[in-house]
Amino acid sequence: MHRIWIMTVLPEYFKPFMSEGVVGQLLSGKRGDKQIEINLVNIRDYGHGNHHAVDDSPFGGGPGMIFRPDILERALLEGVVAAGNYKDIKQELAVVYTSARGCVWNADTAKQFKGDFWEMEESKDLVFLCGRYEGVDERFLEQYVDKEYSLGSFVLSGGELAVMTILDSALRFVGGTLSNVSSPQEDSFEHGMLDYPQFTRPAQFNGTQIPEVLISGHHANIKLWRQQQKLEQTKKYRPDLLKGKNEK
Repeated sequence: MHRIWIMTVLPEYFKPFMSEGVVGQLLSGKRGDKQIEINLVNIRDYGHGNHHAVDDSPFGGGPGMIFRPDILERALLEGVVAAGNYKDIKQELAVVYTSARGCVWNADTAKQFKGDFWEMEESKDLVFLCGRYEGVDERFLEQYVDKEYSLGSFVLSGGELAVMTILDSALRFVGGTLSNVSSPQEDSFEHGMLDYPQFTRPAQFNGTQIPEVLISGHHANIKLWRQQQKLEQTKKYRPDLLKGKNEK
């Protein structure tokens, strides 16, 4: 059993994610070759005072509020380590935080992540910290966080959406999660290009006919057309993906 712990002040965000779609079916055991369990840890359960405060104003002044390190430590040690009966936090758990300074997440990162945490025999369980407010006290990050990831050069109101994005993109590579095992191999960004255009019935739509090659029955020609279209789509919409290839 591989366990994932998510530390958040908004656990309700994750309920649909955990029950719907391919991820929901994976977690319920209806799909996938791995048993994966997600546990939600509400950081407010470990907050300070009658109002269960989890944040405070930044030293030195400035806008917004900062997650308190002592509250996050309690949530981690009591809500994850003690609750999960872990003996050695560094040996058994990998703590992940989504932040602007983190390693940029992409298709290759997702596959590497899947390999590190769901294929290695001695892989660790995962703990995700969902940031909020103006950020997290640096001391907690230095002492407990093992890896930081960024979705890109933009800011979200919280880490919940980022964590769901990371999990969704990585879990789909787990064997048996998708109905067609070749689906991930044909996705955009595989081999550094976008996917080819897709068509289905009706064959004619608003006066536009599907490409004749797709109904020719000639599999070699279809494969060649699709490869050409991948290149054309990438040139048109994401030429930046081809920059490294052209420079080699």
